[in-house]
Amino acid sequence: MSGVQPRPRGVHADQAFGLLAGVFVLAFSVAVLLLADDQQRVIDTNSRLQERTVPEIIRYQRLARNLEQLRQEGERIFAVSSPVARQQSMFVVTLIASHPSVLEHPGAAAMARETEYFLGQVVRQWADGRPRSAAQYEQWQRLSGRLGLQIDDVSVEGVDLASGELNQALAAMKLARYKLLIVLVLVGFFLLAFIVLVRRHLIHPLQRIDHALSNLSAEQPEPTFNTSRMLEIQAVEEGIREHHALLIQNEEIRRGLEALANKDGLTGLMNRRHFMQAAEMEQQRAQRYRRPVTVAMADLDSFKKLNDTYGHAAGDAVLRAFAEQVRETLRQSDLVCRYGGEEFAFLFPEIGPSETARLAERLRLACAGHDVPLADGRRVRATVSIGLADASECPIESALRQADEALYEAKRQGRNRVVISPPPVTNSPQENP
Repeated sequence: MSGVQPRPRGVHADQAFGLLAGVFVLAFSVAVLLLADDQQRVIDTNSRLQERTVPEIIRYQRLARNLEQLRQEGERIFAVSSPVARQQSMFVVTLIASHPSVLEHPGAAAMARETEYFLGQVVRQWADGRPRSAAQYEQWQRLSGRLGLQIDDVSVEGVDLASGELNQALAAMKLARYKLLIVLVLVGFFLLAFIVLVRRHLIHPLQRIDHALSNLSAEQPEPTFNTSRMLEIQAVEEGIREHHALLIQNEEIRRGLEALANKDGLTGLMNRRHFMQAAEMEQQRAQRYRRPVTVAMADLDSFKKLNDTYGHAAGDAVLRAFAEQVRETLRQSDLVCRYGGEEFAFLFPEIGPSETARLAERLRLACAGHDVPLADGRRVRATVSIGLADASECPIESALRQADEALYEAKRQGRNRVVISPPPVTNSPQENP
């Protein structure tokens, strides 16, 4: 792994522009005297803002920030699954609700108490083992919306405090507008020098940065930059390169999460939702090109008894072992999912029910002849019943229902067997005498 490349030498932007500013201040010393009167008015207004208005605005900003954090912690309580994390978030909610900045504002205090009470009830109910409900989250959404409105109201109140003082400052600035005409000649000279420096050392590098950011993605190569003399620009460019590396890392994580969302967590097979989507597409392709396609439903025999006898951990081990038998026995083109509990659904493209029956029989025999080791050293053996149905001329849901009926027929015949669903009976028209 290569070491970190040393950053090119350069100057700080404040040093370069500070030198220009020094000359600018010296030339403008005389011009500033012309604005002393209006400047004093502005200073007085600023003093009032700093001594009275700004602390009030900061207090409202702190209040708005606390209310926003209160809402974020409420969202976190519903998002996390760890009881410890929920208790930590609830502790933060309690602290915020009792914060002096919140208690000083009647509306915010009432909203904080209501939020604390509601979230406390939710956390206690979940701690008592009660399941989550959509109604609780909907109620939280309404409460969160009211919190957002309260935050907006607090922010507006803070802004309104400064409006009167700012209006006085605006009046003084309008009066100074005419005096500033004298200064424009000097400003023009210094602006010319300023623009040259900014264009060369800031605008052009920022344009390159903007172009790099607009094309920044995990699929694109790492952006390259021309060496800048400004250390701040160099820091931004280095940050963009680090962000590009994070984009690549996040894309890999996203793809991994997407794969997990389509799989059953216990067996590693497709989950039911993903299977139905893939099976419907495969069936439509087969029907469009008039190719054979077969579906199957399988159920592990006496699975409840196995769970009751050996425990649920043994049932999980049997399910995982069956999934491994499926992967070893079936073709790569076959689709299979954990349909629910101990039930599995299959789709076999390019083969009809009779050929599928031979493949299913091979799976049945492999399952019946395999001993599943348990954690305590014991071994169990489970059998499977399978029902098949032709899916080449009917919707996927109808074919799965037929396969399910064939599965129940296999159960009625004694389990541990493969049964093919009979084709639907079509009534031929009677001949006229």
